Amino acid sequence: MYKLYPYFTNDGSVGLFSPVADDIYHSTYGALTEAYEKFILPSNIKNYLKKNNEIKILDICYGIGYNSKSFLNLLIDFIYNETIYTDNNINIDEIYTNNKKLISSKKSVRNEKKFKVYIHAIDNDKNLALLSPFFVNGENINHRNSQLSFKQEKIQRMLSEKIIRKFKLKKEVNIILLLNLINQIDNDIIEILKSKEYKQFFDKDLMRLMAFLKSVESKYTFFTCLSAFLHNIYYKYISPSYKNALNTLKLLDFNFNLNISDARQAVKNDTQIYNYIFLDAFTPAKCPCLWTLDFFKLLYTHLDNDGMILTYSNSALVRNAFLNAGFHVGKIFSESANKFTGTIAVKNNSLIKYELSEYDLGLIKSKAGIFYRDENLNLSNEAINSIHKSDVQNSNLISSSRFIKNYKNS
Repeated sequence: MYKLYPYFTNDGSVGLFSPVADDIYHSTYGALTEAYEKFILPSNIKNYLKKNNEIKILDICYGIGYNSKSFLNLLIDFIYNETIYTDNNINIDEIYTNNKKLISSKKSVRNEKKFKVYIHAIDNDKNLALLSPFFVNGENINHRNSQLSFKQEKIQRMLSEKIIRKFKLKKEVNIILLLNLINQIDNDIIEILKSKEYKQFFDKDLMRLMAFLKSVESKYTFFTCLSAFLHNIYYKYISPSYKNALNTLKLLDFNFNLNISDARQAVKNDTQIYNYIFLDAFTPAKCPCLWTLDFFKLLYTHLDNDGMILTYSNSALVRNAFLNAGFHVGKIFSESANKFTGTIAVKNNSLIKYELSEYDLGLIKSKAGIFYRDENLNLSNEAINSIHKSDVQNSNLISSSRFIKNYKNS
């Protein structure tokens, strides 16, 4: 059976360890917190939504979906707190009744159109992506990582005993994803969900909903299924989250496309132009194929003129590759951590809040800034690393250590 390596992070959300990469998918200080602070908050998506009804997001290395989930989480808040629609098919009073906790007062009408949302999520692990709606949100969970059978000491050293929750993921988000992925969930996924080994990491309510939807999927659309679910013998499992999820979908023209493939080929075959691209691959040293100059040139052709690429990487070679691909490059600053925690790449320089410093630019011009190459976007990670090693060895650029020493002494 497919093997998972989950653990609870410091904000109660679930993180994963990859034995292949010998690395963690998510920061131990919080998988959900990391998504918000490195991708959602720096993107300023909320201001974008105030001006636009349509948004397209490319989520590269979707994993278990925290970046897309965090966006949907913010979108739900935005819809119910800041926007009212006058679509004749939508019962506004019902929306307020079902979302009293979300809404303090009725706002003025923004327009009569629904939000049109498209998310293209790419990952090469089908099982992991399809399991994404089922992971628990971290509510009322104490860390039980002492049960881990993998890298226990490594994970445990990075975790605190106390859950520190800055952000809360609404259950509606996972329900919406489940409704869009239900037809792709097969017996392999169901077998994993039923495994006692992972019992504490999966949401029982979502599993019950999945079971019901699978039982009627051949006869009804997912909207019909959810409506039926709300009125049948499963009613005892219902919380307001299920009703809110249905109401939210009525307010959206929502399209979620899960693409299980090599991201390079997936983007090559894509015809969309995106407002935001989340680049959340493993570190450049472990997955260089998604950090090359050539892949960034490809991403450039898929980014809107006022769009933004966001990534957690602070690497000089990543920033140099972005610059050589034609982007303006800036930094992501985390106010809570009081440090720079990532990189943004844009076509419109006015979107950059934190410019690269003299030190950053100097490091880019050293050997540390020599980027990866993959001209035809088909090389293995091993081949790309080999080429990069040769490029560094044959370069006459100053070494990063020498540059850093000179900079500190200047």
